[in-house]
Amino acid sequence: MTNQDDHEQEPTPAFGKWLLSQRDRGDWVDGIADAARADRTFPKNGDPEAVRTHLRKQQADGDAFAAIDDAESDWMAL
Repeated sequence: MTNQDDHEQEPTPAFGKWLLSQRDRGDWVDGIADAARADRTFPKNGDPEAVRTHLRKQQADGDAFAAIDDAESDWMAL
């Protein structure tokens, strides 16, 4: 018999959904999250690489990719 935590962890949301939920962080993830919410074609259920692919198609600048890198680190720490 295995021990279970009293509080089961909820599954980690898809990176795209998590990013869309980011607001008022006070860092540059705010900007990329705002842009994602305004983008009807944003990959909501996508992983970080799907988001990067989408940004490449949108010809995003380097700052956007740096923000995704920061966001991915935070998301992976969940």
